[in-house]
Amino acid sequence: MIGYRWLFLFYTFKKLTMKKIVNRGIIVAALLIGAVTAKAQYAMRAFELNVVHNATTLVDEEDNSPGLRIVEFGIRYMPTFTSLDIRSYNGETIKGSATLQHGFGVTMGINASKHVGVEAELNYYKAYQKYTDASIDREVSIHYINIPVLLSLNTDKTSPVNVNFVIGPQFGINVGSSLKTSGSGNTGTLNAVVAAKRGDVGLAYGVGLEFALNSDHTCRLDLGYRGFYGLVDMDSSTGSDSYNVIVKASRKTQGLYVGLAFPF
Repeated sequence: MIGYRWLFLFYTFKKLTMKKIVNRGIIVAALLIGAVTAKAQYAMRAFELNVVHNATTLVDEEDNSPGLRIVEFGIRYMPTFTSLDIRSYNGETIKGSATLQHGFGVTMGINASKHVGVEAELNYYKAYQKYTDASIDREVSIHYINIPVLLSLNTDKTSPVNVNFVIGPQFGINVGSSLKTSGSGNTGTLNAVVAAKRGDVGLAYGVGLEFALNSDHTCRLDLGYRGFYGLVDMDSSTGSDSYNVIVKASRKTQGLYVGLAFPF
């Protein structure tokens, strides 16, 4: 009987001990699983915050960049050199020398991309030539409104510095002319007159350099060169008692420009 009692007590003790061990193992395992889960949740939260921060930074950088401005308006001062060949009273041609005149203009442009756009301008300038014919000093002036419509090719319109090349047709409107005379001489019985066509057309071309003056690129300094080659003869018919001092030749100009542009 004694042996059975010891065996029963041993079995009961062993059973209780194993139960405690299993329970404690379960508790330890649960604590480990909880710690690992908490660590994983913390790491995931940190990752999410980092992703959100990076995305916000990218958005802020994109919002702070000026981007492409589609439309722009500008004003320009345009010193222009023009030479006119003049007809003398006896029919000879007097070669004109290049004379500086002052022009002014406004521009309107549309940018299809940062490399390609179109540009229309409205410019005023005066073609002027001073010459002497048979001891008579004369001054010829013709006032023009020029309307070029140009294709614009750019290195990068969104860059602080941009180089552009423009080319396209230009339509000219003669808005008035005059001939001033001083001195005395013999030019026969014919009267000298300026008879230039009311309109002409030709090819305008040029190159420019643009500098952004602020961080938003809403104000820009424009510098450049502009040339024009006329495709229509300037002279027009006159009466039988006069002769035209304008030689049958197309208009050609070379000039510079400096201005401000306002993209928006």
